[in-house]
Amino acid sequence: MHKASDHLQAWLRDAHAMEEQAITMLTSQSRRLENYPELKARIDRHLQETRDQAAMLERCLERLHGGSSAIKDISGKIVAIGQGLSGLFVSDEVVKGSLASYTFEHMEIASYKILIAAADYAGDQETKRICETILQQEVEMAEWLGQHAAEITRTFLERDQRGVTAKH
Repeated sequence: MHKASDHLQAWLRDAHAMEEQAITMLTSQSRRLENYPELKARIDRHLQETRDQAAMLERCLERLHGGSSAIKDISGKIVAIGQGLSGLFVSDEVVKGSLASYTFEHMEIASYKILIAAADYAGDQETKRICETILQQEVEMAEWLGQHAAEITRTFLERDQRGVTAKH
């Protein structure tokens, strides 16, 4: 039987890998965005938050005498690279990228809610506090994407209708 702290460490490793995947995905998306300055600025801001989140998770794991999982981190990055490359082959990359980001944010939100509950159960208030901070950032990004989905879609459609670069 595992202790709650063992599960917490494993889930923190998963979250760290998820943030490494997000860094790769957001970096790729940011590099390609040309015609959506507000979206690019928000992605760049969240990219820095995500780097900070990965560092916070590493500190939690170190404090718990664990470490991140290189295999999980690399696997997450490989998946993100594939996601980034897939944008090269679609004509509506910005719309599909926004959809993928919105979906990914909600997966992160669920993951941090689980981590908060696990940290609380394990009596690790510092990890709980850190995960609550990260959760708030993920919620803010998901809300921003949700609030701007229609605008991004309209801009894409308008640019496409005029025959100017719309995909990114």
